[in-house]
Amino acid sequence: MKNIIVILSLLILVFIGVSAFQHKDESAENWDENSTVTQVLLDLGDSPQKHYIKPTAEAIKKGEEIVKVGYTTDSKGRMTTKVSKHYVCTSCHNLQREDPILSESNPETRLPYVKEHKIPFFQATTFWGITNRESWYNDDYVRKYGDEKIAAANEDLREAIQLCAIECSQGRHMEAWEIENVLAYYTSLELKMSDLDLSKTDWEKLKKDGTNSSTKEATIVWLKGKYATKSPAHFYDSAKSKTVGYEGTKPGNPAVGKDIYNLSCKYCHQAKNKDLGVSHYLLDDSKLSFQNLKHNMFRTSHMSIYQIIPYGTYAIPGYRPYMPHYPMERMSKQQVEDLRVYILEQAK
Repeated sequence: MKNIIVILSLLILVFIGVSAFQHKDESAENWDENSTVTQVLLDLGDSPQKHYIKPTAEAIKKGEEIVKVGYTTDSKGRMTTKVSKHYVCTSCHNLQREDPILSESNPETRLPYVKEHKIPFFQATTFWGITNRESWYNDDYVRKYGDEKIAAANEDLREAIQLCAIECSQGRHMEAWEIENVLAYYTSLELKMSDLDLSKTDWEKLKKDGTNSSTKEATIVWLKGKYATKSPAHFYDSAKSKTVGYEGTKPGNPAVGKDIYNLSCKYCHQAKNKDLGVSHYLLDDSKLSFQNLKHNMFRTSHMSIYQIIPYGTYAIPGYRPYMPHYPMERMSKQQVEDLRVYILEQAK
């Protein structure tokens, strides 16, 4: 009898082992650097986001056209009207990675990174990886657009696209199919595992914990910690004294100020051509440009860098183009001081 019990116990253990093997999650074996972060999260059991789609090549192409030139063709091959007469999406947004550390939104580290990669230093966040975020128009944007407008856009990427079209670009209401195509293009810019710069140890942890049902939830949290699931946006005010500048900052660095001038100020305020220049107020490297900026710097005027950077301007009747402001996560007070010193140096 004792031997029968032992044999039955062994058979039960074998059965449990075989069952566990048969039900083992093998999805982790297919993960590599080319896997999208979204797919890995779904394999781990994360719920798909509201905007999750599997786009077609045609939808991606049409979405890219809307983002880059402002219009596309409809289902009958007819050209649509431009979403905005004043801007295209790339007037304010990059399409590439712009932060060296994906879990941080730090203008001090972003500036040298965008300089190295020859992309602008914009007020708005990049569209690269936008579908991996979980909220949009965060934090102090409620102050700018109000609770009613921001509530839907904060939680829904489709609503964020619409808000950007109507408010940010001062354009028209987008059709649902246009928004879906833009979303398709955004999806083509989603994060891949190679973007997370995982170490060998990280990969071992991911594949080990990713096959264990009891650790999957913690693994999802861990993986999302490798990149920012939201772009923080906190506004700041003008300096109490424009003559003194921002309190608590270090003496300005003109080399950094030059980079800001070239990659931000001059980038947008250059003469208009096919892709660049969105302002009637033109800037170049002439002494006249710097002297004008110096003249306005210490005045109570929206033309002062102490006003225009933290507050921007607003669309007005008869002239709807405006300048968006910089949240502190997009340009720091220290960088304003760096720009100040460079302008004063060049105005001599």
